[in-house]
Amino acid sequence: MNKDIFYVDVKLVSLDRVLTNLYIKMYAHGAPINMMYRDEYTIDRLKQNILALENREQIKGAAENIDGVDDWLRSSLLELVNRGNVVKEHVSTLKPLHLLSFRVLNKKFCRDYRAADQLYLMLHANPEVMNGLEKYLSKGWDRSTNGIVDNEDLDIDTAGILYLTKDLKEIRGINRETINIPQPFLTKQAELFNEDIKRLLIYKDKLPRSVFIDYLRILCGFHLSLYIMKLIYLLPKMVETGSRDVNDDWSMVVDMTDDLDSVVSQYACKDVEKMENSYWRYIRSTYMIDLVQKRHSLNGYCSVEEAMELIKEGTEKEHEYYNMELLQIRNNLEPESDRDFDQNDFKELLQYFPEKDYLGMLVHIMENSNLGSYQYRYLKEFIDSVSMKNSPSMLLADSRSKRHPRRGVIGSKLLETLVQLLVLKEKEDGSYESCSLSIDDLATAIRQRYGLIINGADEPRFADMDVETNAAFSKNMEALKNKLRQIGFYTDMSDACILQKIRPRYKL
Repeated sequence: MNKDIFYVDVKLVSLDRVLTNLYIKMYAHGAPINMMYRDEYTIDRLKQNILALENREQIKGAAENIDGVDDWLRSSLLELVNRGNVVKEHVSTLKPLHLLSFRVLNKKFCRDYRAADQLYLMLHANPEVMNGLEKYLSKGWDRSTNGIVDNEDLDIDTAGILYLTKDLKEIRGINRETINIPQPFLTKQAELFNEDIKRLLIYKDKLPRSVFIDYLRILCGFHLSLYIMKLIYLLPKMVETGSRDVNDDWSMVVDMTDDLDSVVSQYACKDVEKMENSYWRYIRSTYMIDLVQKRHSLNGYCSVEEAMELIKEGTEKEHEYYNMELLQIRNNLEPESDRDFDQNDFKELLQYFPEKDYLGMLVHIMENSNLGSYQYRYLKEFIDSVSMKNSPSMLLADSRSKRHPRRGVIGSKLLETLVQLLVLKEKEDGSYESCSLSIDDLATAIRQRYGLIINGADEPRFADMDVETNAAFSKNMEALKNKLRQIGFYTDMSDACILQKIRPRYKL
């Protein structure tokens, strides 16, 4: 993990838990928080808290319907790990319906491996958007008085979370980390994320709160997925050129047909396969930047840009620092072993390297160690989880058969979220209004905004496509129409293309 490049320690994550940890960052402006209640929260403990609220006459009927309270907590308010397992089930946190949901938190069951830190850094690049989101998430709570605002119109689940958390206290620490990285590495991706959150906030008075939070969760996963996919594609190119100023021509074909054997799915699979084949190049690039930064940190801070320039110049290869690291690794190995990696294996692994390419040798050793294999596996797991694989919100899908590997898709919930954002048109005064879109306009907007290809007819990479490929993309567009019908955004009014429009669900 290099925080200057990507703040996440890539592992399998749950997006609901990522949101909860993001709320902590937003609430404390990036500082760490410790709760004053140190014991583990359990369902029985939370039921006792609800009964205590009834004793203070703040709620009614809990004691008479304690089984109903239990069902309400399990189904609507709590995130549980190992749900349904009597022995292993534990409370993770409250569902992320309100900013204060983090106050009921068991940290060891709510790890996000710093994914929330990455989202916070992206939001931090646009304080106006972050303040607007924080204001919406804090609805019903007056921070100045630490009390509930009675005149706010809240749903029952959000009100329940507020009553459960209003008397809980936290201790705020001092922020020592996030201030060191003022901007995300991919600034344009951060700007796009903030633009999408800004558009989502326009619906804050139109959408039910649970739907708004669901859209927010989908957008967070979607943009984390886009961010890491672009990093995998762009970082090796940056290291090769010695500069961050490279052409961002990333794209990915997405299959809308739900047919594992469709022609367009072959292109979607090839794009994901190309990305997976680039994992090692990405990992190698991060190792090189890490090592150069580590060496130069002895004399002060070394930025990623400076590290890439030094790698491009080639002066780092023969530096004695990397040779000393290699000698230390070799000396810690057994001289000879039948079971473990020994000094003979070490020598054999490096036999084809130029004599004094110490940096290249060290990176090669790291790649072939258990560290490299773990990072490859965890990177794959992280991308699967933030891409919401095989769910209604998916950006990636696969099957249990090796005949049908991972491919790019747009799930129905993800499509619904994107359509809600793309039917908004910015006016000259900076405000937004809803407008109708044609199917082709929607596909073009998704391509231009996110790099996802639904119709490849105008793509340079498919300039020489045959009749079969052209028919495949036409079928993909028909599948897009069908999905839009299913989620209620499109109705055939006529055979005339000019009347085939996507109509906004909310008039703004």
